[in-house]
Amino acid sequence: MRGFDSKWRDVPDFIIGITKEIWEDREIGSLRKRYADGLIVRSPASVVVDNSRVIAATMTTLAEFPDRELLGEDVIWCDDPEGATETSDAFLSSHRLYCTATHTHPGMYGAPTGRRFAYRILADCAIRDDAVYDEWLVRDQSAIVQQMGADVVDWTRDLIAREGGPEHCVKPMTPANDVPGPYTRTGNDNEWGERYADTLRSIMAADMQVIPKRYDRACALHYPAAHDAMGWAEADQFWMSLRAAFPDAAFTIDHVIGRDDPLMPPRAAVRWSLHGRHSGWGRFGTPTGAEVYIMGISHAEFGPFGTGEPTIRREYTLIDETAIWKQILLQTGQHE
Repeated sequence: MRGFDSKWRDVPDFIIGITKEIWEDREIGSLRKRYADGLIVRSPASVVVDNSRVIAATMTTLAEFPDRELLGEDVIWCDDPEGATETSDAFLSSHRLYCTATHTHPGMYGAPTGRRFAYRILADCAIRDDAVYDEWLVRDQSAIVQQMGADVVDWTRDLIAREGGPEHCVKPMTPANDVPGPYTRTGNDNEWGERYADTLRSIMAADMQVIPKRYDRACALHYPAAHDAMGWAEADQFWMSLRAAFPDAAFTIDHVIGRDDPLMPPRAAVRWSLHGRHSGWGRFGTPTGAEVYIMGISHAEFGPFGTGEPTIRREYTLIDETAIWKQILLQTGQHE
């Protein structure tokens, strides 16, 4: 790979390697070179600009969860020819991590509970010159909160108070406070990516019959709040309850990658968004009319079983439910 340290075999090796280097080997200072100056990290909970702020956030997390491990499950990536320079190739990676940690010290999540928990993260990273220079990340916050023994809504309400109240708390990411970054591409042209993106478009258009057509009957599903399930009915329930809560929200496919690698099933990574009013009954309870922005990332793996066409054998989807509740609470005055 032009412009990359020779220690890295390929893009997955780079992404998994620097993650371990930073979080587990405690080379936190390497963020000054692994993350480019001016880096933008967007998560549903906030928009952070510059690697110095990422270093501070990393240290804060490790102070609260010193035994945190980040296990790389997969990296679905594509070339980015438009982002390349004369000296360096460029790429976009979608990294799926399974994280474990013990809540042993006070911090953002409150007083230490001593609880051990596991959750996933999905992160899209634009890479060039041996560094990440643009990022989108979704953490399964509701999994963390629930495994600590807290109610998601109550914890979010308490977070608003601990951050200084509605006027001073950290604001969730929305189009209004997003910061445009240097990576503006939309992925690659690959049949697996387009197949999965088209499936999500159909679901969000209320064509739920696409699930038994496109998903294997024994599909393994991994959804927010560390919810693991199987089968068509569970896929239908998750997507139906999400869409029902925001029936008029605009659904947008923001980035699509498809890959077919040796020793791996065909895979796809899709970053998407929902933006609109909480106007329906569904995953988020009584409709409040709050304007909500949701950034989601989904991974899918395909297999040979089902209708004769390749079907989705595994699906991983994350949204940050605490960021959604934070938007609802702040707009409805229910933060107290």
